[in-house]
Amino acid sequence: MIHWCKRHPVLFMAGYLVFYLAFFSALEHIIVQPEWVVHCFVDDWIPFCKYAVIPYFAWFVWVPATLFWLLLTQPRQNFWRLCLPLFGGMTLCLILCALIPNGVDLRPQGIEGNDFFSQVVQGLWRVDTNTNVWPSIHAFNSMTVALSYHRWGKAQPTPMRRVVVGCMQLLNLSILASTVLLKQHSVLDLFCGVALALVLDYVAGYVTVHAAAWVRQEA
Repeated sequence: MIHWCKRHPVLFMAGYLVFYLAFFSALEHIIVQPEWVVHCFVDDWIPFCKYAVIPYFAWFVWVPATLFWLLLTQPRQNFWRLCLPLFGGMTLCLILCALIPNGVDLRPQGIEGNDFFSQVVQGLWRVDTNTNVWPSIHAFNSMTVALSYHRWGKAQPTPMRRVVVGCMQLLNLSILASTVLLKQHSVLDLFCGVALALVLDYVAGYVTVHAAAWVRQEA
């Protein structure tokens, strides 16, 4: 199975996408009433901002674009180094949502105006319910991808790479902020998603280094 994935990385990603969407869709239909409503006092201080939908939707482009960029232009090990914590963490998030049905009750009753941004947010809320939010997959993925850019810039700290990494980190911060500004997530969801990304990235780095050492010894 591992050898097949290495030979067919695009099919591997497509297969995981089908698995993820099927799992997430099942959760959305099964968990209608969450057992745990995620909330903390900081959530009440954060204003709703419909314009945050811009970075929120940028996530849907940024994550797959980064995967294909690594696959097509960078050493193959960099691609798999991102896939390991990214897909593993997404699966773990789904399992946690299945075991601990959760949701938020933060969305405002209505959105003022009928402009483009208001309509987009309303469409988002119709498609994406306020359940299955902890940990935030949006925050987890964004942080995990940002860490991959950090490693890329650290490998060769050229001026161009520093600029790119800086822009990617700003994009990451804007996406993280958008999750709470749109009232899609609680601050608890956000921080748990970020914490999970940091832990799994460390684990993936440890596994990658020791697996490479084992391969060298066997050779």
